[in-house]
Amino acid sequence: MTALLEVKDVKVRFPLGGGFMSSIGMAPKTSIEAVAGLSMTIEAGETYGIVGESGSGKTTIARAIGGLHHAQEGSIKFNGTELRGLDESQFRPLRKDISMMFQDPIGSLSPRLTIKSLLTEPYKIQGMKDRDLEAEAKRLLGMVGLPADFAGRFAYQLSGGQARRVGVARALALDPKLILADEPTAGLDVSVQGELLNLLAGLQNKLGLAMIIITHNLNVVRHITDRMGIMYLGRFVEEGLTEDIFSNPQHPYTLALLAANPEPDPDAQLARIELKGEPPSLIMRPGACEFHPRCPFVRDNCSVGESPVWDTSNPVHSHRCHWPGQHTTA
Repeated sequence: MTALLEVKDVKVRFPLGGGFMSSIGMAPKTSIEAVAGLSMTIEAGETYGIVGESGSGKTTIARAIGGLHHAQEGSIKFNGTELRGLDESQFRPLRKDISMMFQDPIGSLSPRLTIKSLLTEPYKIQGMKDRDLEAEAKRLLGMVGLPADFAGRFAYQLSGGQARRVGVARALALDPKLILADEPTAGLDVSVQGELLNLLAGLQNKLGLAMIIITHNLNVVRHITDRMGIMYLGRFVEEGLTEDIFSNPQHPYTLALLAANPEPDPDAQLARIELKGEPPSLIMRPGACEFHPRCPFVRDNCSVGESPVWDTSNPVHSHRCHWPGQHTTA
């Protein structure tokens, strides 16, 4: 059975300007790899979480899947159709099956259009002239728990939570099979986060959607996802069933992220793990294991020699580490 989405060895590069190195006659690096050979599969109806620090490439891979960034290498197949290399006119018919919720809920809504116009714009783009736009706007608002009179409002008249709901409604307009949700709970109060997550989960169960959730919030990942991938410098360092990763992390980066997750119990005994420094520049990637300059458990062979291979010996929990699960200092 073919997966709904198959991403294999995808690389996304962005060009760099000449800058100082060019001005002194030295050849600069011409591009950076924001996504550096990433693979994953998503089944129909599944929820997949992508976690990592800012700049790790999470949004870039989502936008590559959604056709908003161009992947220079690898394969992105949706329902068996290769997406990489399609131009905008070829990709447009597929947009009804792949929707995106953007990170800034209000900024992604045009201030010049009413909510009705924002929600029904996808029908116009896809040439669906037989739709009753008034009825569709009311239907979509009802699906996300907003009153019908919101159709006449503008984005600046919405709260952050209401704007998020409008973003969900717009993403659902064309009955997609896959939703790419970029930081869907960012900037929201905890109570509103819970309402939105329950809304997404309910709609997924009702409509059979697959979702990719991109977030820093590990509590969101644990609450709503089936599987997850931990991303560092444009590639996964660990991937597997969500509960397996939370209960038995194999990569020290994953362990550090989980250890930094807020604990609501004030009496809990916490074993915090401190990472060294900042994530390195994509222009000058570290050799060997790319995580070794920050790893609290680094050993001699981590900083020299070969990069750790992607270990798939456990079919539901893979990783990229020379010393998986051995989280002690040398």
